[in-house]
Amino acid sequence: MSIPHAPAPRPALRRAWLSRQLSAAAATVALATAFASPCAAADPSAPAVTVHSVDVGPGRLTDVLNRYALQAGVLLAGDSRLTDALHSDGLRGAYTVEAGFAALLARHGLQAQRGASGSWSLRTVPQGISTLAPVTVDGRTESATGPVDGLLARRSAGGTKTDTSVMETPQAVSVITRDQMQAQDVQSVSQALRYSSGVFTEYRGSSNQSDEIFMRGFGYAPKFLDGLAYGSASKGQIDPWLLERVEVVRGPSSVLYGQASPGGILNLVSKRPQAEALREVQFDVGNHERASAAFDAGGKIDEDGKLLYRLSGLARTQHNDVDGVRDERVALAPAFTWLPNSDTRFTLLTSYQNEPEAGYRNFLPAMGLVYGGSNGYGHIPRSFNGSDPDYDKSWREQGSVGYELEHRLNSTFTLRQNLRYSTISQRYRKLVFGVLLPDQATFTRTASDEHEKIRQVVVDNQAQADFDLGPTRHTVLAGVDYRQTRTDYQLLRGKGPTLDWRNPVYGQPVGPLALMTDQMQTASQLGAYLQDQVRIGQLNVVLGGRKDWSRTRTENRLGADSRQDDDAFTGRVGAIYNFDNGLAPYASYSTSFEPELTRGAPGSDPFKPTTGKQWEAGLKYQPPGTDAMFTASYFDLRQRNVATYDSTIGFNVQTGEIASRGVELEARGNLTRQLEVVASYTYVDPKVRQSSQAGVQGKQPARQPGHLAALWGMYTAAEGPLAGLGLGAGVRYVGTSYGDPLNTFKVPAVTLYDAVLRYDLAQVSPRLAGARLQLNINNLFDKTYVASCAGETACFYGTGRTVSASLNYRW
Repeated sequence: MSIPHAPAPRPALRRAWLSRQLSAAAATVALATAFASPCAAADPSAPAVTVHSVDVGPGRLTDVLNRYALQAGVLLAGDSRLTDALHSDGLRGAYTVEAGFAALLARHGLQAQRGASGSWSLRTVPQGISTLAPVTVDGRTESATGPVDGLLARRSAGGTKTDTSVMETPQAVSVITRDQMQAQDVQSVSQALRYSSGVFTEYRGSSNQSDEIFMRGFGYAPKFLDGLAYGSASKGQIDPWLLERVEVVRGPSSVLYGQASPGGILNLVSKRPQAEALREVQFDVGNHERASAAFDAGGKIDEDGKLLYRLSGLARTQHNDVDGVRDERVALAPAFTWLPNSDTRFTLLTSYQNEPEAGYRNFLPAMGLVYGGSNGYGHIPRSFNGSDPDYDKSWREQGSVGYELEHRLNSTFTLRQNLRYSTISQRYRKLVFGVLLPDQATFTRTASDEHEKIRQVVVDNQAQADFDLGPTRHTVLAGVDYRQTRTDYQLLRGKGPTLDWRNPVYGQPVGPLALMTDQMQTASQLGAYLQDQVRIGQLNVVLGGRKDWSRTRTENRLGADSRQDDDAFTGRVGAIYNFDNGLAPYASYSTSFEPELTRGAPGSDPFKPTTGKQWEAGLKYQPPGTDAMFTASYFDLRQRNVATYDSTIGFNVQTGEIASRGVELEARGNLTRQLEVVASYTYVDPKVRQSSQAGVQGKQPARQPGHLAALWGMYTAAEGPLAGLGLGAGVRYVGTSYGDPLNTFKVPAVTLYDAVLRYDLAQVSPRLAGARLQLNINNLFDKTYVASCAGETACFYGTGRTVSASLNYRW
């Protein structure tokens, strides 16, 4: 059951309950007025047996009770002296009115009693009488890492590292839920982001091997897994079947995560153990010889529910648009949770992913993709393999083991430690496009063989304090994190045979390769951060600061070693005000940094870190009582100290600056009980403000479209002869982008269409309850288009039509 967002506390309650000079009887009357809900127009004598979905954030018990009464639609009266000095953690879930009051009041020795008129009053629990623990009706409440019913997640930890309502976060945050990924049949994290604002994904088309994301005009947004750095922006890929949600945190985020792109970060959230029994299997078949099987299981290990487990896995094989290229993957993610008591939680998270065939990046020239040559040969086919299936070798193996430990010391202090060790080993051997020869059909190729192993350790220690200070409520987070990434890398290159795309001849001999790069690089980062989330009535303010020390050591086995030490301070301040009508305007300022490892002229000092700063303002809107959220944001982002090449001296210099401004619009949720919708629009205008590279200043970076728009909807019939039938459709627009840094040519815009048909087999027979058939078609009309170009020799076709049929069974 979806849970609507709680309106912020009403000032009327505070005024009534601060009237200390009134008698208890007068205070009772004042409270009755203050607690009155404008929607409580029903007969007050009617029994309160209706189940309400409520979402009330933490705060002073006085304010929490007020907001709960508003959402439940009841009148409440009581003496302010009973609750003014008490704190409540809030309430989320589906409750009857009585059960909701019991959940909020039980540990405070208070109870709510319903009167003959239908109103409720507060009183202390008589001595010798115990209260029963309240029961949540639907058995599920939302958390920042848990499952979500539907398309709208109301809570996230991506922007604050605490379990915070998205409506109380002064930053643009999008959450792609498990249900959305399932409905859209996504096969990668990049595909999961197709309908989100502020991001440009799949810019390499079907060649995207590592979920490389452009965010707010900046490339290679870093990836985090469960709040800890994972791999690198261009290395490592987690299968979405192993994920509960994908979070897009836009804008500089160094204040919590350390070095990161100014455009934002991507936080992937693993599936976790849960007490509720879960059994799910799925089988898929599709075009390009796709076949896959997946499973997901979890629940209690012991009767007391102190030991929980989760085990997810899949196996998949398929071809893609390019001749001779195959993708094969096996993935497994066991997880266990131990709950020794109500204050302690230990979760072990592990994963293993093996890809004997990890795909291929099909570099092709602009002449033949974006525009034709003068000889009239036309365009290179989308299926053309510019390498050689007999020569190609592409495999990847990933593994990780880590844990999350949380212990609540008391009602104020909570300690956490999150740790993970991961490895990524991969090899890519291929023939890469070189230069198009004068006949405009034959091109040279370079043989390339890359070997890489990444070993990474990340640990984040946190202490959280929740307390009241006068009229303010504080959530203070202090942390120290450390990460070390060791990358062992070898690159061999040599001359490859030429190839004519009109009549390709594969299997030609490839000469010997020479070792060009052989190095071990160790990059470490130590950071200390402090954040305070301050709640003052309906105003939420976030303040944060962080100091980082980074160190990079490169052992060059073919030449001289190098080292670089950097440090940086980053910060953030933001505020959001939640009106009772669901509107929440916000504004924020934040900064970021990244070590700049590019080398300058011999003898020059190491480059300083690049720095980013951003102003952001926006408006969030969640209509009261609805399961939908709307977000509009404007950002002005600058990155300085960018290394650029100076042709006059023949070396890189650190004089570059890139600016990016834009607007993002996003809507997601249920418009009705049967209609789910996700919509987004992005306008981004990145510009190179300063550069020593000739002809680049004032130009737009290659590959980033200026306009992106998407709309996806799913309608499921609930009754009648079509009950159980779901029909969905989507449209995606990708605007024009420049194909090279000098902006000499453009990649055309494209509009793509998707479709989904789903049927609940329980409508055929009750014995089939939990079984569902689904048909997905992406790029419905099989549009041939160019996804992007990074230069004249680095263009990529977009993904063609994909068709898949799946059978999913849950019990």
